[in-house]
Amino acid sequence: MIRRVILYGGGTLLLLALVFGTGAWSYVRTSAGYVADAVHDVWSVDFQLRRARDMIAALDEPIRENRTRIAWEEVKVKRLEKQIEETKARLETDKSQMMRLKGDLASAREDYQYAGRTYTADQVRTDLANRFERYKTGEETLATLEKIHHARERGLAAAVKKLESMEATKRQLEVEVENLEARVEMLAAVKAADRDEFDDGQLGRVKELVTDLETRLDVADQMLAAETRVYDEIPLDEADPADIVDQVSQYFEQPGPEPHAVAMD
Repeated sequence: MIRRVILYGGGTLLLLALVFGTGAWSYVRTSAGYVADAVHDVWSVDFQLRRARDMIAALDEPIRENRTRIAWEEVKVKRLEKQIEETKARLETDKSQMMRLKGDLASAREDYQYAGRTYTADQVRTDLANRFERYKTGEETLATLEKIHHARERGLAAAVKKLESMEATKRQLEVEVENLEARVEMLAAVKAADRDEFDDGQLGRVKELVTDLETRLDVADQMLAAETRVYDEIPLDEADPADIVDQVSQYFEQPGPEPHAVAMD
């Protein structure tokens, strides 16, 4: 891949030079700037991923705070519900007692006995009036408590929904960051594979050079052996003596040249 990039890059430079002439270098410088920015962006990915991880981890604190607020609100709502139930029970008791007093007063007696004590009709009537006022106040209090309870329930539901949304968003962000990290690892693996391809090509060229050197050395050895071969060595294999004698005899029995006549004075 790197070789392809180099070839394509060289071809592009040549084409720019042919089309734009000397002005092509300005385009080259501009393109180089873009490439530098892209390389910077690639190198900053790891930093940005770590930053994203830190920001996601920082979400734990507000999530924990929301959980604490929700827990407090749940306690307050339960207490409010208990208070409402107690108020309702008390109002039911007050109503029952008022209805008894009202029934007793309807008999038009002069006195009335309650819990071993005797009360006049006016005292009973006054007590009934006071109870009625307290009852109406209790009903107003109950209505207020129910409104507060309804408002707190809505606030609690909104807080729970917000917390669930924050937790879901946090999980989604974690998944997205993990996907980005996986993509970065994949790109790193591809880049490593490109480097391995480049290294393999370089290794192949070295092997080719070594093979060529070995061939050259073998040829040199052959030539050296041919040049330094000694022809008057004693044969290691046993030769036929008769043949050698015959050869020597034939060589020296050949007629030699005629001797030149010597001039006499």
